[in-house]
Amino acid sequence: MRIAQIAPLYEAVPPKFYGGTERVVHALVEELVRRGHEVTLFASADSRTSARLVPMAEGGLRLLGARDGLALHIAMLEEVYAQADRFDIIHSHVDYLAFPFARHSPTPTLTTLHGRLDLPEIRRILSRFPEQPLVSISHSQRAPVRDLSLRWQATVYNGIRLENFSFSSEPADPPYLVFLGRISPEKGPIQAVEVARRLGLPLKIAAKIDPADRAWAEVNFLPLLSTPGVEYLGEVDEQQKAELLRGALALLFPIDWPEPFGLVMAEAMACGTPVVAFPGGSVEEVVKEGVTGWICRSRTVEEMVEAVKRVDKLDRRACRLHVEQNFSSSAMAERYEVVYRQLLEEARGRGEVLPASPPQPRGPASGLSPWRKQGERPRPHQPARLGGRPDGEGHPLPQE
Repeated sequence: MRIAQIAPLYEAVPPKFYGGTERVVHALVEELVRRGHEVTLFASADSRTSARLVPMAEGGLRLLGARDGLALHIAMLEEVYAQADRFDIIHSHVDYLAFPFARHSPTPTLTTLHGRLDLPEIRRILSRFPEQPLVSISHSQRAPVRDLSLRWQATVYNGIRLENFSFSSEPADPPYLVFLGRISPEKGPIQAVEVARRLGLPLKIAAKIDPADRAWAEVNFLPLLSTPGVEYLGEVDEQQKAELLRGALALLFPIDWPEPFGLVMAEAMACGTPVVAFPGGSVEEVVKEGVTGWICRSRTVEEMVEAVKRVDKLDRRACRLHVEQNFSSSAMAERYEVVYRQLLEEARGRGEVLPASPPQPRGPASGLSPWRKQGERPRPHQPARLGGRPDGEGHPLPQE
């Protein structure tokens, strides 16, 4: 099957540091290639992939400090749909941005919604494109729009590459707690610090601070770093993250928002590390309470403190097995293959799609990516070599 994968341009695929959606796209692409599919990835030029890479920005826009990321995403979508007849399926991970292009393309487009759906603006855009095939990343993600007539194809849980998260049957000695993600009020870093303080346990915090949260963090979070035992590591790469999670006694996940998935929960459990979380969004779908973690339903620091005291009753092997069965890249790709086939069968039954054309040379007036010369193709596993710098900022897509 010839599949186009459209990734957000804000991070490389896989991301150097933070970036849940881009990490999921990488896991999916690599597994689809391994399964024999012909995959084309539209992403930033510093992406590393065994698929055919079409670079659509010089690099991940967040780390470049780009000022108009939306413009580059629109340019990328124009390029994707200019090549649409080369693909059997186009799979978009840029939420609603592809909808206007997909509506007028004979090649079926599947959109995975990676962000929150409880905002009025999201309801409005979804209701304007009810014919677009959609995938949710948790059942709870759909709750705010269940009253809309939308074309849901499936719920496909996010998957991780298990080889990146090795298992440990025991936490590090001395034990510590870990908090990973974003420093923002809805992620609960203040509560995580208080839990660790009351338990007298070290807390390692590996997280980014977005510009939108900087003012809040300076007032509410940064002063807490003087708390004994609290260590702020900033953003960490994949290997550092895996080491942190593998050695932790527990991952603290005291969220206060409708989490669409929460990839770090699966990453922690893959290492054998239980999750202690507040309920919200997908938490009760990802964490198997009493087996892979504890869900603190009163949403209090006191309950989370008591839950951490009980993590030694959980079998870390059960945490790993839960991820292998439900949240691996293999499980994710297998579920997407089913959706792709269903979508193709439906489209062909309606006479809406023809077999994809073989790749043809693009002429000089075509919509070639501005980040490479005509006829040039980055090698698999190597970033493209580019000059110039995109001029842009902002992130219209809600992220984990």
